[in-house]
Amino acid sequence: MPDLWTDLLACMDLRLRPTTPRTDDAEAPAPDPQATLSVFEGPNQQLEYHRLFGGQLLAQFLRAAVFACPDKTVKSVHVIFAREGKSDAPVYYVVQPQHRGRSFATLTVVARQKGDVIATALLSMTALEEGRENQEIGAVPPIPGPGHTVDIGLIPWETRSLTDLGDKAAGPAEYDLWMRTPEVGAELAPGLVSYATDLNVIGTVLRPIEGFDHSGNGTEFTSATTSHTLWFHRPFRSDDWLLLRHAGLVMAHGRAYGRGDVLTADGTLVASFAQEALLRFRP
Repeated sequence: MPDLWTDLLACMDLRLRPTTPRTDDAEAPAPDPQATLSVFEGPNQQLEYHRLFGGQLLAQFLRAAVFACPDKTVKSVHVIFAREGKSDAPVYYVVQPQHRGRSFATLTVVARQKGDVIATALLSMTALEEGRENQEIGAVPPIPGPGHTVDIGLIPWETRSLTDLGDKAAGPAEYDLWMRTPEVGAELAPGLVSYATDLNVIGTVLRPIEGFDHSGNGTEFTSATTSHTLWFHRPFRSDDWLLLRHAGLVMAHGRAYGRGDVLTADGTLVASFAQEALLRFRP
């Protein structure tokens, strides 16, 4: 099995489908004859449980949009996860522009695997422009030292936190996670941060409940991301320290909702995210 970082970088390198379908791949969507669609093939992470992690799909949605509309950057993405994906078959991203202007573009992207839709995304893109700047957000604390390094499982880069998300004692529905990837091109930063934002919202929502933490999925409760949204406010790099500030806001009717911000070490707000998830407790 390849190391997780190399595996993830390979997943970011989508392949444009040829103009005529391969005869050895009956599962791939056929290219649109009017050339209004672009179809990209994405490889999968090779994880032990052989399912697709939602963060992989988030990152690949962003890469597909940028490949299809290279003169603009993604300013927001909203993803609906329809069904579980498997790692034994590639994912095909069918990109359809809804609008392309000088300043903005809107794309819909459908992720298909083995003939089924596993997720859909609506992306808004923009050409960067200068303008006045202001932000209203709480101060950023100092970066924790190496003694506060934490293992976040699917995140194959440096992460630190003052909070143990695996602590089953009740606590506030808040979680600050610092992260820094190995050196990588700035064009990959949105996808890598999107990947990371899919991991800890549910665990943050669970913090106020005594006796539970995120590791109980599949035994004490069932959870799965149903929708995820990100907004990108400013360009940034993922190989500089970033703070992912999570807040768990509500749990009701078998669902959980939380949101968060992504800030640089100097307190600049560069992205925000929100997530709704299935959260059903076992009787």
